[in-house]
Order: sequence, then structure tokens, then C-alpha cells
Amino acid sequence: MNLKPWIIATILCAFSLGGIAQAQSTTPPGIKTMKMGTMSMLTGASGLTLYVFDADTVPGKSACNGPCAAKWPPLAAPSDAKPVGAYTIVTRDDGSTQWAYKGKPLYFFASDKQPMDTTGDGVAGKWHVASP
Repeated sequence: MNLKPWIIATILCAFSLGGIAQAQSTTPPGIKTMKMGTMSMLTGASGLTLYVFDADTVPGKSACNGPCAAKWPPLAAPSDAKPVGAYTIVTRDDGSTQWAYKGKPLYFFASDKQPMDTTGDGVAGKWHVASP
């Protein structure tokens, strides 16, 4: 078979670009999926557990502001962050941004001290470990 060099280069380029696209992550930097026993959970970069809040009923909107956010700090998204896979960005009442998973804003619990602590799970019957 006598293929022209530019055809071969085009084919090789197409294959290598496909590999790059497949290597892209569907999780934002700094968010991890961890396993504890049979439970999978989302954590921040330091391994602290992330939570969702039942009162966040409007997709893309946080119901935890002011004193609530002091106890349940939002998972901040950088100003240049872009949605990735099931992760989106919520603009908070104060204008800052935070990550959301499947439309639910993600939070830490101020009382969690060690990676994978889950002391916030079930608080007030409205806070739950975020799971993938």
C-alpha cells in the first residue's frame, strides 16, 4: 500500500488526539472519590468528607449562607473553573463560587478534623455524605 506521508500524519494525529480526549478527567482537580468499607464518598483534596444539604432544592443554588456557611464551609471553585462531567459551579449569595455534584452544592463540615471523618452525616436529618 502506497500512502502519502500527509495521510499517514493525519491518521496518526487523529489517533493521538483521541487518546488525549480519553485521558481528560470527569472530576475537577481537588475532588476525590474515596472508599470506606462498602461506602464511596466524595472528599476534598485534603481528604475531608464532602456533604450535601437537603434544603438545597433549587439546582445550582445554595441554601446554606451566612452562619450556616461558617459551620458548613462550601467547597470553593476557582473563578476560572469550568463544569466537568457531573460537576457544575454554583454562584453563592455573596458572589463566590462553589462546586456542585449533580446540581447539589458541596460542603465540608467544620467539626470534621481528620480525613474521611463523617461526623456531619445525618446532622439535623438534612446533611448527608456526598457519594458518587
